[in-house]
Amino acid sequence: MTEAATVSTPQSLSGDYTIDPTHTRIGFSVRHAMVTNVKGQFATFSGTAHLDEENIANSRAEIDIDVASITTGNDFFDAEKFPKITFTATGAEQVGEGEHVLRGDLTIKDVTRPVEVRFEETGRGLDPWGNFRIGFEGSTTISRKDWGLTYNMAIETGGVVIADKVKLEFDVAAVRNA
Repeated sequence: MTEAATVSTPQSLSGDYTIDPTHTRIGFSVRHAMVTNVKGQFATFSGTAHLDEENIANSRAEIDIDVASITTGNDFFDAEKFPKITFTATGAEQVGEGEHVLRGDLTIKDVTRPVEVRFEETGRGLDPWGNFRIGFEGSTTISRKDWGLTYNMAIETGGVVIADKVKLEFDVAAVRNA
């Protein structure tokens, strides 16, 4: 029996949720200098979701990320001109037990492109204060070039300092609205 199964939970996950930023990580990893993956994250973001367990296609989510809150110390995004990264879900489907695909529009530097994020439910239940929480982990890989993130430098041994492929990572805790 899983830990989540031992907690008293409502019959349905359906409802409106707010992302808990204290217990959520929105980050990324990218190959640096062709030898290692460097991880970073955003410290400031907000988001909401509507879950419809009976008809997953009616589920939706929105996330706003403060670009200046990036932890790498490098502003590849021109945060002053483009202060937000946004994701707006356009569809969802269940693809397995506790596994979902969320489709949506990702906007970076005023460029909007469709993406698919695979999510797995990591738990659900009441917290000590009586709030119903749900957790999801998900990721997707994007091309930096598709969003105009072209800064790079060649390295002497071949290759580049920053790989084109970036893995976006989402460890989300959300609380059902009262």
